[in-house]
Amino acid sequence: MNKYLLATAVLSVLGLTACDRTTVVTPTTPVAVPGPAGPTGATGSQGAGGSAGNTGSTGATGGTGATGGTGATGGTGATGATGDTGKTGAGGGTAVIVVPAETPPAK
Repeated sequence: MNKYLLATAVLSVLGLTACDRTTVVTPTTPVAVPGPAGPTGATGSQGAGGSAGNTGSTGATGGTGATGGTGATGGTGATGATGDTGKTGAGGGTAVIVVPAETPPAK
């Protein structure tokens, strides 16, 4: 049986190799090869200016200041003018002197 199997295998190989096969040709796509770099382009124009920012809000009110110190003492006032001399009293009048009442001593 081994001989039969070997003969069948050899005939199969010969039969398959004798067939006319067509060769499939795959078309190749051209590959782009980069060339040298070109010259530098012109500088672009300047962009438009930005718009103005918003106005800031009002700041907080400041705190109350400290109380000021006491002012300096004023200078002494000027001396007043001397009064007129009094009139001489009428002669022969009686002067009445009232003595205050005696107050009790403090305890």
